[in-house]
Amino acid sequence: MSLQIEVKKFSELKLTELYDILQLRSEVFVVEQDCVYQDIDGKDDQALHVIGSKNGEIIAYTRCFEPGFYFDEAAIGRVVVKDTERKFGYGHDIMKASDKAIQKYYKTSNIKLSAQQYLIKFYESHGYKTTGEGYLEDGIPHIAMIKD
Repeated sequence: MSLQIEVKKFSELKLTELYDILQLRSEVFVVEQDCVYQDIDGKDDQALHVIGSKNGEIIAYTRCFEPGFYFDEAAIGRVVVKDTERKFGYGHDIMKASDKAIQKYYKTSNIKLSAQQYLIKFYESHGYKTTGEGYLEDGIPHIAMIKD
């Protein structure tokens, strides 16, 4: 079954969608990765939300920011796919949709993200290249990656 993709500004999110997004992010980034950090960081209202649903359930998600918000480039963050759905390749679908959303809404294809290092090959398959040295973010090895 294919992923149903929607792109929404914060003000367009329904309360139930916001709740489901925050629940998915917490399920993966806090519980599964055993990482205590402040996911609700006050920046969601400035983001473009790329939402992937299957059978009415949000199972994949990213948030995107315009150039100059995080980096000089546009940014993609909080890339997440529900653990039971990863085997279907939905991470690739949500990344392609995020790249397209940035091109449509922000008129650029120059994108930067902070990748967990074990996912370098995944992001490379989408045209991203590592830049700079690796670093720890919330105790997890990360590296900056850029797509021109």
